[in-house]
Amino acid sequence: MQQKSHRGAPLGALLVIVVTVAAGCAANPNPIIDTKGEDPDQLAQDWRECEAYTREISVPEGVARGTATGAAVGAVAGAIGGNSDDVRDSAALGGLYGGTRSGLEADREQSMVFKRCMRGRGYRVLN
Repeated sequence: MQQKSHRGAPLGALLVIVVTVAAGCAANPNPIIDTKGEDPDQLAQDWRECEAYTREISVPEGVARGTATGAAVGAVAGAIGGNSDDVRDSAALGGLYGGTRSGLEADREQSMVFKRCMRGRGYRVLN
């Protein structure tokens, strides 16, 4: 039996969308570097190395934990109503919220790590 959110969309599909969006955001830190006077080859090498550090932050793992925690909190909140539909819907919404929030936090952390790495190598990061 496949669970559905209160809007009728399969929960699995919603989770896949959340994970995909979060991972897509996290994969591209998009800093703005002042390149005046910088060696393009050295910049490219430093960029790759700093980007490798950001991959140490596991977005899917964080999303999974956030989803599980959100679903548990949502289920408890839904149980207060005493209706099994309320529990299911609240767990689904809580999981979606928790997964999304965790994914966005991981994205922010990756961006901060990347920028700190580039600043540490002497680049002027403008954003």
